[in-house]
Amino acid sequence: MVLRIEDLDRDRCAKEFSDAVVDDLQWFGLHWDEGSDVGGAFGPYVQSQRRDLYLAKWKELFEADLIYPCTCSRRDVLQAANAPHHENEEPLYPGTCRARKGSIEEITNPAGYNWRFRVPDGEAMQFVDRRLGKQHAVAGVDFGDFIVWRKDDVPAYQLAVVTDDAAMQISEVVRGEDLLLSTFRQLLLYRGLDLGVPDFFHTELITDVSGRRLAKRDAALSLRELRRSGVEAGELRKKYL
Repeated sequence: MVLRIEDLDRDRCAKEFSDAVVDDLQWFGLHWDEGSDVGGAFGPYVQSQRRDLYLAKWKELFEADLIYPCTCSRRDVLQAANAPHHENEEPLYPGTCRARKGSIEEITNPAGYNWRFRVPDGEAMQFVDRRLGKQHAVAGVDFGDFIVWRKDDVPAYQLAVVTDDAAMQISEVVRGEDLLLSTFRQLLLYRGLDLGVPDFFHTELITDVSGRRLAKRDAALSLRELRRSGVEAGELRKKYL
């Protein structure tokens, strides 16, 4: 088991939160087998300390002409999008900046642009999910050009997790089915970077009594809140593991 703190969103991440994750998981009874020794103490891998790895992968994608710089804001994309989209999914990118190219001489680092992966329009993609079976999507129809590096000079989720899963030799990715569509984006990155692809297992989401998935915005209880209320770790393990 590997514990990885995905703290690339500077506005939402703070050390107190990552410390709480470690503390709560240890209380719950989960223990990881490996981690980072940055700072002289064995602990979880921390994405904010792994920028050089992500930057190397950005360069590979750039030199292979698989990504391009984009100046569109999220509002621009929303205003230009015609196709409906799920509340948790960005609408299809309209391709405004797709023709823009920069030579290696002109651009030497990703700062200042949203870098998007150029998906192969019309390519039928599939993978076999260990729980849900065969999954299908069409690039450019079910999802569009996606961001791999943000203009505030931070690697995006898709690039970071693919880089880390490969580097950490993750053989099976287990996560919620709300990330099912993201798998197709990541498959393109694995292929573009010539990396081995893990198996995927997308779990059913835990919901409340009304059938809505647990979310902070709906006042769902966190592990820490359950712990503070007096719930015992053994009770939770028996129920959910």
